[in-house]
Amino acid sequence: MRGAVTVHMKAAPEKVWGLVSDVTRIGEFSPETFEAEWTDGATGPEAGAHFRGHVKRNGVGPVYWTNCKVITCEPGSDFGFAVYAAGQRANTWRYQLRERDGGTDVTESYELGTHPALRLYGLVLGPLRGRTNLRGMRQTLERIKAVVEVGS
Repeated sequence: MRGAVTVHMKAAPEKVWGLVSDVTRIGEFSPETFEAEWTDGATGPEAGAHFRGHVKRNGVGPVYWTNCKVITCEPGSDFGFAVYAAGQRANTWRYQLRERDGGTDVTESYELGTHPALRLYGLVLGPLRGRTNLRGMRQTLERIKAVVEVGS
């Protein structure tokens, strides 16, 4: 199960990247993850850095923490992280930035892990969860756009 949403923003890729890679600001943008913090000595985005996110599933609950690891960190172009559950990669989220028409196309995407339980989840609840993810990604990107375009 996977999906992606792209929104054009009237801002330089470096400016957008500064927001999408600062996990401590996710609560301003995401409809589900209302806070995050760097862990295990990490203080900012870099490949291999760990953080945890505080999630309110579907915006209503349940509420839980997720452990995450930065897997892609290319300033100005790509920020991705894996979400872990029970020691397994459950999901991968990614923000890819491409300069276009004096601004930036920002694509947020997700891909569910390959564990058999996740594949079953994808088959049973995938269509519903997929729609929720797409709606949430669009909302996240539109909120980032509102912040990053101020003063541009």
